[in-house]
Amino acid sequence: MKTLPLPAERLRAMYAGGQANAAARRFARLWARVFGLGMAPKRWVTLEVTGRRSGRTVRFPLGMADWQGHWYLVPMLGGQCNWVRNVRAAGGQAVLRRRRAVPCRLVELPEDERPAILRRYLHQVPGARPHMPAGPHAPVADFQAIASQYPVFLVIPVSAGLAGPRSRSARGRPQPKERAS
Repeated sequence: MKTLPLPAERLRAMYAGGQANAAARRFARLWARVFGLGMAPKRWVTLEVTGRRSGRTVRFPLGMADWQGHWYLVPMLGGQCNWVRNVRAAGGQAVLRRRRAVPCRLVELPEDERPAILRRYLHQVPGARPHMPAGPHAPVADFQAIASQYPVFLVIPVSAGLAGPRSRSARGRPQPKERAS
């Protein structure tokens, strides 16, 4: 399991009350630039969406979870965080940036489809762990209990340009490809 650069208590304090403090906002601006330039693994992206109040493009650095050949976005702070509210107001229209802009449609999944993806998200995005009540090794039932609080968005690229996740098992070994009969 990956370790965090800061203690969990300090990370939680940066988002007290579900709002980012000044330090968290500075880190978010930095990471949005780094992820947008493609200077991190492909699961790290910058989400660009129209602000629901300002009408201006707002950027959020996010980690995506891969699950069964698709990418998903999950808010570590739950369904009331800014980027979720902006995506909902924009009808799911957004842009993911990694070296280049890829227009996408983000489709919110029903609650019964979220638990396994939430668990996978915590495995892959260690910075989210201090903010969610279930741990990455918790049983799926724990994620079913919190699925209503944490929306999951399927990323559907409008055009080519967003590389899909590699087909790998939890151990990181390539899975055998199915052969056409």
